[in-house]
Amino acid sequence: MVSPPQPQNLKVIFLPFLSTSHIIPIVDMARVFAMHGVDVTIIATAGNAAIFQKSIDRDSSRGHSIKTHVLEFPAAQVGLPVGMETFNADTPLDVSPKIYQGLAILQPQIENLFRELEADCIVSDMFHPWTVEAAAKLGIPRIIFYAASILSRSAVHSLEQHATHTEVGCDSEKFTMVGLPHNLEMTRLQLPDWMRKPNAYGYLMKVISDSARKSFGAVFNSFYEFEGAYEEHYKNAYGTKCWSLGPVSLWVNQDASDKAERGHAKAGEKEGEGWLNWLNSKKENSVLYVTFGSLNKFPSSQLVEIAHALEASGHDFIWVVRKNNDEGNQSFMEEFEKRVKANNKGYLIWGWAPQLMILENKAIGGMVTHCGWNTVVESMNAGLPMVTWPLFAEHFFNEKLVVDVLRIGVPVGAKEWRNWNEFGSEVVKREDIGKAIALVMDSGEEAKEIRTRAKALSDAAKKAIKVGGSSHANMVEVIEELKSLKLQKVNGN
Repeated sequence: MVSPPQPQNLKVIFLPFLSTSHIIPIVDMARVFAMHGVDVTIIATAGNAAIFQKSIDRDSSRGHSIKTHVLEFPAAQVGLPVGMETFNADTPLDVSPKIYQGLAILQPQIENLFRELEADCIVSDMFHPWTVEAAAKLGIPRIIFYAASILSRSAVHSLEQHATHTEVGCDSEKFTMVGLPHNLEMTRLQLPDWMRKPNAYGYLMKVISDSARKSFGAVFNSFYEFEGAYEEHYKNAYGTKCWSLGPVSLWVNQDASDKAERGHAKAGEKEGEGWLNWLNSKKENSVLYVTFGSLNKFPSSQLVEIAHALEASGHDFIWVVRKNNDEGNQSFMEEFEKRVKANNKGYLIWGWAPQLMILENKAIGGMVTHCGWNTVVESMNAGLPMVTWPLFAEHFFNEKLVVDVLRIGVPVGAKEWRNWNEFGSEVVKREDIGKAIALVMDSGEEAKEIRTRAKALSDAAKKAIKVGGSSHANMVEVIEELKSLKLQKVNGN
């Protein structure tokens, strides 16, 4: 009797989007797949591959089957200088359309690679909806990756289906999102512009939702104890499988080098060890970490309010600040930095910061965050309570999870969504920032309860990725399902 053909190693291709905040978690997830015996290839342009290549090289040297297939971004064809191919806080407004254009030029090349590399599955960022059709042509599954919370996708589905935001009288009136596991209220001002008024981006989001329904399933950097109710909601809402496989950073970034260099590509820009020496001189849980992600810049008027609030709080702080090309109040910030350095109350990092290393330092007692999903998850990994300050993308939905569902954060009271590449019109006042900081960092009963809940979630996160944990079980399940699909294809079923 001839035994049926056996499939070789499972080959999975990961396709990130050209944005640092999307690249970091999908690459970490690809590394988790490789840790579990999957043959992984990440397709990326040279400038984007530089953000993560060192960690891939380290994983490969550890015996994991993982590599990067580097593509040349068509910079000359779209009128961009070589290396300008990533969406981040330094991306000029007029460059964004050209990056999208370059991505469109690369699409046929990427589709050919799927075939040439004999992929068994494609895991692609939500911003590559075309990959669901490409996978169908090859007779293989496409899994959609979201660099966002599951709650945010459930909330979008609720508003698409029930449109309760259209039933209120004005943009500042609260409405309730229907059909979610929790009773969550928002205002129209807190919704993305494409949900308030139809535009081209709204059309793209509809295409993305349609591609999600056609996909084999979805993967998220989350875990069941964090968002389990929304994992189940997503399955029902979209009619597909859904796996939370996180926290991916906690899973793969065990090495000090991985933590120190994660998400950083530019040589010569690396922050020295001054922050570490400064933090190590501070008491446990005494320092507030302030950061607003890789895409955000504030106008000088907002930086001034933050500075005053931090100084008046009485707490030590470490603040990651991004230069905004706005000359106004530059002298104020320079004087502020000198002052807090002299009295040893604050430490400013301009540009990129080694976030994982900072968050795990015992001196850090809480953080101010824009509610970008990577930072929310990493803060939760460290068991830190959060001061929430949502800005754009799905941030206001993430705030609902942190503040209303998990109750591990306190809002500054941000009222208005804005585009990632705009300053917006809202300036949050120092008094409101200060009140939220006090609730998180002071020694009151509410602060203690928030801290206890945050620590419990951190413990649950560590268990989720171990054998028997929810994310580990999901990881085993998705690999087994993909192997089964491959075997069926090999056997001609």
